[in-house]
Parts: sequence; C-alpha cells; structure tokens
Amino acid sequence: MLQCIFFLSDAGEVMLEKQMTGHHVDRSICSWFWDYVLSQGGDPSMILPVIASPTHYLFQVFRDGIVFLACTQVEMPPLMGIEFLCRVADVLTDYLGGLNEDVIKDNFVIVYELLDEMMDNGVPLTTEPNILREMLAPPNIVSKMLSVVTGKNSNVSTKLPDATASSIPWRKINTKHSSNEVYVNLVEEMDAIFNRDGILVKCEIYGEVQVNSHLPGLPDLTLSFSNPSILNDVRFHPCVRFRPWEADQILSFVPPDGEFRLMSYRVKKLKSTPIYVKPQLTSNAGHSRISVLVGIHNDPGKTIDSITVQFQLPLCVSSANFTPNHGTVNILADKTCRWSIGQVPKGKSPCLSGNLVLEADLEKLHVFPVFRVGFRIMGVASSGLQIHRLDVKNTPSEPYKGFRALTQSGEYEVRS
Repeated sequence: MLQCIFFLSDAGEVMLEKQMTGHHVDRSICSWFWDYVLSQGGDPSMILPVIASPTHYLFQVFRDGIVFLACTQVEMPPLMGIEFLCRVADVLTDYLGGLNEDVIKDNFVIVYELLDEMMDNGVPLTTEPNILREMLAPPNIVSKMLSVVTGKNSNVSTKLPDATASSIPWRKINTKHSSNEVYVNLVEEMDAIFNRDGILVKCEIYGEVQVNSHLPGLPDLTLSFSNPSILNDVRFHPCVRFRPWEADQILSFVPPDGEFRLMSYRVKKLKSTPIYVKPQLTSNAGHSRISVLVGIHNDPGKTIDSITVQFQLPLCVSSANFTPNHGTVNILADKTCRWSIGQVPKGKSPCLSGNLVLEADLEKLHVFPVFRVGFRIMGVASSGLQIHRLDVKNTPSEPYKGFRALTQSGEYEVRS
C-alpha cells in the first residue's frame, strides 16, 4: 500500500502532501529524493520510476513540470504504484483543464478531495474519471463564487453514483444522449534517434486508441484491426474483455460515457521516418559554421505541419547569428535555439545557416548540439495500424461512427 503522496515543483519544493495511512511519512524523504535527482543530472524526467531510499521505496512520475512522488515501506507491485500516480495526473488534468504549479495551488481543496476518493487507506479505490465526476463536481466559476459566499468549499456529492451499484462501475445506469455517436482516434508519437552519420539507430511508435462515446443505454462494442500483429506492449482500459483479444485480437467492451483511452501500444523497429534533418558543423580559428537542412523523407500523403527544430547552444559559444530561408528563429536566454518552420514549401527545402563565435581561449568546438525535431501529421497513423471495423450492439438505432488518426513527434533526436 502507498503510505504518502507528495507533489513537488520542478525546483524540488513540496506543493502538496497527502498522508494515506496512519503511518506518518516525514517530508525529509522529499529532500533525499531531490538530492538524488540533482546527483543524476537534475532532470526529473530522466529518473527511474522506482527508487529504493534508505527508509522507503519511492515511486515517481513527472508530468508538466510536477513530480508525483509516492512512498511505501511495505512490499507491493511496483506497477500498481506507477499506474496510480499516472491515473492521478490524468484525472487532475481532466478536472482542472491542465496541469501546472499555479493550477495545483489554486485548487488545493479539490485536489485533496480527489485523492480522498481515489485511495482508501493506501489502496487504490475509485480511479474512473466518469464516476469521480458524479462524486465530486469539477471546479467552475459558479462553484467558486458559492464557496466564497457560503463558506462551504466541498464539492463532494451527498449521494453515491449510480454506477457503484452496477456490475459495470465505469458506466452510469440508463445513460441518455440526444446524439447517438462514437468516435475512435488513433493518436501516435514517433520516437527516433539518428546518429552523427545520419543513420537511423532507433525508431518506434507509442500509440493510443482514444474513444469518445455518446451512446445511450448499455452498448456493446467490438473493434478490430486489419494488422494487429504489429502491436507490442498493449495496455487496456478496465472495460476491455481480455479473452476476445487473447483469442482473436479483437477489442470487445462496454464503453464509459465520454472520452477515455481504450488502449495503448508500441510498434517497434520502424525502418523510416517522414522527415529528415541534416546538420553540418565546421569549426576553426574560434568560429564555427552551422547549417541545418530539413525535408520530407517519405511522403505520407498528408500535410506535415508544425515542424520545429530545437537545439541547445554549447556553453562555450559566446554569440550566435542564424539566417533561415524559411520560417523564424528565436534564441532564448538559456541559449536554446528554436527554428519554427511550419510546413515544408513545395520545391524548396528549408535551410538554417549561421555562425557561432566561441570564447576567446577556444579554437574549435568540442561539444556538439543535439537537434530535437517536432512535427504533426493529421490523418495518418505512421505505424501502419488500420481499423478494420467497429460493430455496435444494444443501441436503439445505428449510431454515427467517426475515425481519425494523428501522428506527432515524441523524442525525435538528430545528433551532430
């Protein structure tokens, strides 16, 4: 069981503390954890999710500049602790419309109330967003004004949700909708690494099947893919029946009402990427010349937009000057250079060229930047995953079915 949860800012400050059991966990464990983060380079996103301290086992998840840290002194499944912290982050994002330090501090009461409902004596209890919304109304302007006038800060409902008496706890009983529709979205992130020679070292896809259901009654859905054999590391929403997937790789489920993540997956060892980035650096006599060429490598048949290239200038660079033939370039105070391209124009490859002036005692550049690439492709799942059909049963009429796909960059790096 989890004994305590802490929310830490990106500077290591404790923003929120929630003791889950009768055993009190001292805040000194947060100081130990942050010292460990600093000893590993200072980036919480690169820290292992499970850490053994001298006194506790620690589980940590980093989301949007906030570290969700949980502690225990007893043996428990590590994935349960990690999954619960991910659920907490997802629920708070859904409730508060985003996740950052200011939002957490402005909604302390509702965050504490959500944690009370999501865990009982250190054991995960209610983590389904639809049920939590019935138990605890999301904050809005009206509720905040009423709390100021009446002095009552609690949003907790006085009655239990209908679904608590149902064999399907993620869906309300007798759900009614004026619309009769369901949308299925394939959302994928591409992670890729190119070495200094331009050779693709790693390329894989992390994807999610997201469903937005507005179906009345108690519908029963079946979703099948044309090529499910390419999927690895699949993970399902609790509504998915495991036996049909194990036997025929078909998703059979009764959906929650509204938006939810039906499934996540990975597709490994892809051989190509949609765009290329070719950096060239030359250095001599205290000056360096940089050139970055961007273009479409394998045309996906859809427009590639929101293309950006970002890199960190080495500390030994005293000044820099860049000129793009397309897009705009910004150099931030921390020496981060961001080149915003947008779309690749027809008949012209975007190119960024510039000069770097090194510090006085350096003749040539010894540390080379890593180029991080961003892009988005609407209407394409780059993994090649295709939806074969979606069948809907137990509805009064045939619903409208919508399908969409999106590919965007994840950890896409080109080394120079």
